[in-house]
Amino acid sequence: MPRKVDRQERRTQIADALMRVAAEQGLEAVSLRHVAAEAGVSAGMVQHYFRTKDEMMRFALDVVRDRGEARVTAAIEALGPTPPPRLLLRTLLTALLPLDEESRADGRVALAFLAYTAVRPATAPALREGTAQMVAFITTLLPTTDKTRAAGLLALMEGLGMYLLGGQYTDDQALTALDTHLNLLFP
Repeated sequence: MPRKVDRQERRTQIADALMRVAAEQGLEAVSLRHVAAEAGVSAGMVQHYFRTKDEMMRFALDVVRDRGEARVTAAIEALGPTPPPRLLLRTLLTALLPLDEESRADGRVALAFLAYTAVRPATAPALREGTAQMVAFITTLLPTTDKTRAAGLLALMEGLGMYLLGGQYTDDQALTALDTHLNLLFP
């Protein structure tokens, strides 16, 4: 009797392969053929689970987002039941920064996806929604309800992430910049 395959597990396996290809060679190297080879499956199998490259890319972006959310959740849960807002915010943003090998790989893929959405507007709504939710949440943690400050803090974290990925900043430099900015917001 043939083994029953978990559809979500197979899609995740393919998405993981896509992310390895993207992290090592950039999104321009992502094709059904390259992803299939990396996943150790046939191109036909990839097409069975993803009708188009865009569908495969959106699913992989969801996987990256889910991994980031899992890192954030674990870091915040480690703080205990009622952490002070500044510590909660620092923990959230630090968990999103590419400070270890796994988060750097996810960060390279996320950065590539951001560029991908810039030229494919149909793939951008999920990113827009996630950004709006993050700004709204950060706003609740700040001493002021100014969404502009929350958006600026999120942009700072994203910029620090790019500098970390590009090697312009060390982990310590990025964390010092983040702490300096948080000190301005939480006098």
